[in-house]
Amino acid sequence: MVTMTEVARAAGVSVSTVSHVVNGTRLVAPKTRERVQHAMRVLGYQHHPTARSLAAGSNQTIGLAITAASNPYWVELIQGIDGEATRAGLNLIIVDTRDDARHEAAAVANLIAHHIEGLVIAPAVGWRDVTLPLLRDHPIPYVVVDRIDPDLRVDQVGVENEAATAAVVDHLISLGHTRIGMLLGIEGLSTSSERLRGYHAAHQRAGLPVDRALLVDGLSTSDGGRRAAWELLELDRPPTAVFAANNNMTIGALAAFRAAGVKVPRDLAIAAFDDFAWADLFSPGLTTVAQPSAAIGARAVQLLLRRMNDPGAPPQAVRLPAEIMHRESCGCTP
Repeated sequence: MVTMTEVARAAGVSVSTVSHVVNGTRLVAPKTRERVQHAMRVLGYQHHPTARSLAAGSNQTIGLAITAASNPYWVELIQGIDGEATRAGLNLIIVDTRDDARHEAAAVANLIAHHIEGLVIAPAVGWRDVTLPLLRDHPIPYVVVDRIDPDLRVDQVGVENEAATAAVVDHLISLGHTRIGMLLGIEGLSTSSERLRGYHAAHQRAGLPVDRALLVDGLSTSDGGRRAAWELLELDRPPTAVFAANNNMTIGALAAFRAAGVKVPRDLAIAAFDDFAWADLFSPGLTTVAQPSAAIGARAVQLLLRRMNDPGAPPQAVRLPAEIMHRESCGCTP
């Protein structure tokens, strides 16, 4: 069975764009729509309209509320969700939350209006104030993905952020680094706070104090990462190694180091959270924490199906392990 992911790849667009063309949830530029429709015809993609399923008493459609930021991690996560939904015979409607709680709430309301049977959501900062009450007023099964909220008793799936971060910072410490800078992600996200806890845990285990000047906001963006890296380089006592808490900030940091004439790893080591396809093509290759993105997405759909079939089942919070990809940027021999 052909999936939205395959159509998106053939048309050169995002999976969310294919979803908008198929489900009519947002206007798409005519030329882009024609390209998607052509790819659907060539590949033989078959969409089962919601109305047809409603006649049988079930629309067999789930929603995905997620930021459409251009980040390889989100792309792979969406592919995992789309693939598992297709295997389960489910239609998928994707909406872009723009990582803004109010826009997220409006997008989720739109999904509910389309009579979805379940929802997978990667919540934005502040979602408890606007989106969560909406989900409680319109009780549909839902699963939180990536950004796990430990205080919320609902089905959730993500990665072991704290343990993975501690492991990679442990590695930098074992190489002799005692001043390790960290580029921090968006404040208020559980992923950001968990990775910061991992940084602190590694220092505590090694008996090293944490210099607050080495913790700089990178805002999870490449621009933020570049500015944060410059801030670290301009310290009276700059770090000898840097840990970037996501791949966008890694790209920004590398740009800053190159502009400053800093050679990695000769002058400064770097390691990062989030692996991406070309990480080993950099010179030097990047040492990263690789998340099982597609597996996280697939597991989220499996949890959602379980919730849809058994509303009274106890909630599960699933953490999948990450893998450290050792390359040269940390100072190791490949």
